[in-house]
Amino acid sequence: MPSPRRRLTALTTAALTLAAGVLAVTVASGADAAPVGAGSYTETLPPGGKLPTGCGSLSTNPRQYVTPNAPAGPVPTNDWWSSLLFKKGDECNFSQPLFAGPASYRPVASGLGLSYQTEAAISGSGTGLGEYHYPYAQHIVIGVDGLHASQALVDDWSDWTVTPSWNDGTRTLKATVGHGLPMSFFQATGGDALLTITGPPTTWQNAGDRVGFSIGGHDYVAYGPTGATWTVNGSTIRSSLAGKGYFSVAVLPTDSGTSTADKIALADTFGRYAHQHVTDTRVSYAYNQSAGTVSTTYSFTTTAREGSGSGTVIALYPHQWRYLSSGSPLSRTYVSPRGTMKIVTGTSFGTSMKYTGVLPEIPAVGDSSGADLAQITTYLNNELADPAAFRGDDTYWTGKGLGRAARIAEIADQLGLTAVRDSALTVIRTRITDWFTASPGKTSRLFYYDRNWGTLIGYPASYFSDEDLNDHHFHYGYFVAAAATLAKFDPGWATDSRYGGMVDLLIRDANNYDRADTRFPYLRDFDIYAGHDWASGHGAFGAGNNQESSSEGQNFANALIQWGQATGKTAVRDAGIWLHTTQSAAINEYWFDVRNENFPATWGHNYSAIAWGSGGAYATWFSADHAMIVGINMLPMTGGQLYLGDYPAAVRNTYAELVRNNGGEPTVWRDMLWQYLALGDPDAALAKFRANSTYTSEEGESKAHTFHWIRNLAALGQVDTGVTANHPLAKVFTKNGARTYVAVNITGAAQTVTFSDGRTLSLGPGRTVASGATNWTGGTATGGTGS
Repeated sequence: MPSPRRRLTALTTAALTLAAGVLAVTVASGADAAPVGAGSYTETLPPGGKLPTGCGSLSTNPRQYVTPNAPAGPVPTNDWWSSLLFKKGDECNFSQPLFAGPASYRPVASGLGLSYQTEAAISGSGTGLGEYHYPYAQHIVIGVDGLHASQALVDDWSDWTVTPSWNDGTRTLKATVGHGLPMSFFQATGGDALLTITGPPTTWQNAGDRVGFSIGGHDYVAYGPTGATWTVNGSTIRSSLAGKGYFSVAVLPTDSGTSTADKIALADTFGRYAHQHVTDTRVSYAYNQSAGTVSTTYSFTTTAREGSGSGTVIALYPHQWRYLSSGSPLSRTYVSPRGTMKIVTGTSFGTSMKYTGVLPEIPAVGDSSGADLAQITTYLNNELADPAAFRGDDTYWTGKGLGRAARIAEIADQLGLTAVRDSALTVIRTRITDWFTASPGKTSRLFYYDRNWGTLIGYPASYFSDEDLNDHHFHYGYFVAAAATLAKFDPGWATDSRYGGMVDLLIRDANNYDRADTRFPYLRDFDIYAGHDWASGHGAFGAGNNQESSSEGQNFANALIQWGQATGKTAVRDAGIWLHTTQSAAINEYWFDVRNENFPATWGHNYSAIAWGSGGAYATWFSADHAMIVGINMLPMTGGQLYLGDYPAAVRNTYAELVRNNGGEPTVWRDMLWQYLALGDPDAALAKFRANSTYTSEEGESKAHTFHWIRNLAALGQVDTGVTANHPLAKVFTKNGARTYVAVNITGAAQTVTFSDGRTLSLGPGRTVASGATNWTGGTATGGTGS
């Protein structure tokens, strides 16, 4: 079965056309291998290996499309604005549409195109393949009179803003745009500021330095400096800017019923911030272990072009405003591809979310005795000879096999089947060590570091993880997760003096958690403001960037938690907890729409397999089968995917929609879908497994793991999100109103875990303990050093 991310369905293609602490690593330049502890990587491109490819000389000069002002260090990729820098395909001068939310933008020769859409374009059907998009449809081009630049370059970027730049030799323009910014900020030289409107605008205010107008059913305001005036002539609006060279343009949160007086009042509110240009954005986060919470602060640095004010107007996505820790949003809201955006003002806002825990594996509360023990033992013994069942030798399929072996090792350890456990651990150790060794002359199963791009690429690569820098978090998450399992049983292997440093490099490449590390961009694959990963390195699509397998993104986040806990690297662990908690909220909002509030009401689906910058799709890159369309956001099912059960009713609804659309129960990937169903209706899932246990497993799954997962959830019940713990590896379940408390100790010393409702668990060295409505203890993993 082809992996995800291979090709779009015909429906999707058509719709898109329409939518148009740093380790001390010594790097020897030109050497065959650069050592990292006992491991190594190469800086010599292996034969047949492809570099990232794009327009012009981008392969060897990724800074081809940045100005000298741009930040130093490796360029960001996999962002909402990446097609502006990682130019590719038929757009080598400017970029594809950039969906910032609430507005979207597209650089053109004469300046920056601006669009705000509130009506979704829907294709397909509510029972078959389908998509919704808020496509880019240009309302305005904001520029300088006479500007005709040959290309747009990147002058600056921050955590969620970008500054494109134009220069035609006579005129210049810089624009700063970003997630959550309904205002865009401009600096111009060489001519009047010029707004070219798509059709004559309706002007509802023209008062000195401010002009308010309507086009396409939406309202905009252009703000000039004090002393400036605006002239409206047909489809153009211009200003000399009183010779000061700066201005801003805002899209207002209005609708067809908004009165002129209300528009003017909103323009007044926004106008207080019009000349406080956003010049930097930055996230900070903290995991409070004792309270079981994750707090995030989103900060905006503004520079006053006139006056001495600070702050800006900020639009928040649902995964942000639902968890807002202070302040009250304004009454007006924006429409976005992610649902309603609420408005606050200031220099920052914060969120607070519960971290309800992850597990290395579901505890064996239900299959550790009787006939079920006999069944799981048979399944596990069947894996003794080939626990990884590798389906390929590239980074993705190697990772899938490593993940499969890690699940078997964890379960076998719980049940005392040491031969099976050790077989799986041996496969993991042997294969990862091979990949982590770039010996002279070796051409395959190795990692290559490209200094120009600041990226670590594994060869053989797969699904354009090399030339497009796609999916590194997907692929490497499997490696890190398997290494975390190995570290608990073989801690020596995981030390920095041996192979731990190579694991850390994979983490840093996919999502570098350390701003001080200049070898890789900060959080490459994770969109800080959107709250989730983007899969494409370049994002050069008419619908913006995209992410299909959100669950594989979560596999990476969970891998950081497990690895950081096993090795005592709290910075890694806490980064994983922040990523996992934030993305759990985003996935439940934007892939599963668990409250039925974010997708267009007329779309017909309650689940989206792909999140696009401009919308979502009930489709995949590789199959039109309903089971795969739904299952792709569940695999790999691990103790890090329990967030999928946070809303059990949504689980049942999504599974029911699958059955309706499919015309019956799924016939492929049944194991993935039954494991998902077990998070909402575990008894039904177990009945389906028992009735048809001769199914063919998904490529990264085993019957041992599928049965273990479903059988034990049937005993535990559903995820209980109302209780947290002062320990990262802890989870609470509820069945028939009674709770079971689960915690895992991967150290060699006894631990006590306290839950937020006052319950405590005493854990012996290496033990997994379940206590409450169901009771069980097992496990021998004592190699971890985490607290």
